[in-house]
Amino acid sequence: MDLRFPGARNCRIVVLAAVMTAVPAAAFAQNNTQVVPPPKAQKKLPEAPSKLPNVGADRTRGLDFLFGALKAAPDEASAKHVEARIWALWMKTPSDTAALLMLRAKAAMDAQKVDVALKLLDAVVKLRPDYVEAWNRRATLYYLKNDYTHSLEDIRQVLIREPRHFGALAGLGMIMQEIGDERRALEAFRKALAVNPHLEKVPELVKTLAEKVEGRDI
Repeated sequence: MDLRFPGARNCRIVVLAAVMTAVPAAAFAQNNTQVVPPPKAQKKLPEAPSKLPNVGADRTRGLDFLFGALKAAPDEASAKHVEARIWALWMKTPSDTAALLMLRAKAAMDAQKVDVALKLLDAVVKLRPDYVEAWNRRATLYYLKNDYTHSLEDIRQVLIREPRHFGALAGLGMIMQEIGDERRALEAFRKALAVNPHLEKVPELVKTLAEKVEGRDI
C-alpha cells in the first residue's frame, strides 16, 4: 500500500489504529540496525553502538539501576556510557543458537539482504519469543520496508517485554509522524524522552510537534 495515495493512506491509518488499541499508548518502533535505506527515505532510528561493553547476568536488577542512572546522567558522555550498557543487556541472549542467528541477520542487513534478514529474525523470534531485541530488529526492518502494520505488531511485543525501550518508543513517534498522526507522535516522543532524556534529535522533534499540536505559548 502506498501512502502517497489518499485512499491508501486512510486505509493504512485504520489498520494502524486497530493495532494501536492493543498497544500501550506509550509504545513503538524500533530500531537499531545498520541497514542503509534508499537515499530518498533516509530513515534513521536509535540504534545500539557499534561497540558494546560486557555486562553481567543480573539482567532485571541491572536494567533498573541503569535506567535510573540514565535519567540522572550529568552530561552527554555519561549518558552515552549508560545507554551502551542498556543496549548490551537488551542484546544479550542465553541461547547460542539465537546469538548466531542474530549475527547472521546483522550480516544480511549490512549486505542489504532484507528478506534474508527477516527470515533469520523470524527464526529467532520463534526460538526465543522472550528475546526483546529480535522483535525490535524485525520491527526496524519492517519499518524500513514501509510495512508499518507489521512493524507496529512487533513493537507491541517489544513493549510488552520492555516498556522502557526508548528505541521502540522513538520509532513509534516516527511512524505516527509519517502517517500524519502528529498528536500520537508527540506523545510517543515525550515518553521516549521520559525514559532517556538524552536521545539525539528527539527534543527538537518534540518542540516542533508541540507547536503544531498544542500551539505556541502566548
